[in-house]
Amino acid sequence: MILSAEVECILYDAQSLKQKRSVLKRIQTRLTNEYNIAVSELEFQDLWQRTCIGIVTIASSKVIAEQTMQQALALIDSFPEIERTNTLTEWL
Repeated sequence: MILSAEVECILYDAQSLKQKRSVLKRIQTRLTNEYNIAVSELEFQDLWQRTCIGIVTIASSKVIAEQTMQQALALIDSFPEIERTNTLTEWL
């Protein structure tokens, strides 16, 4: 089972692309290391305070894939610098 998510977020305190990328790099590293999932910035690469992150997980069952995705989204929510505004999940 393959589950993907597009996560739109706002970074309120980012004053430059360098600060934005610093926050995103920490999030991407933690998601990859802790949950072994693929992560990439999909849209808004040139905007300071907005981003869209793509997350993909592959598992042997829908339950495991859903649990992994929920844990990944909870990890994103745990960062105080970023607020998740819109999340679109899709089974592939």
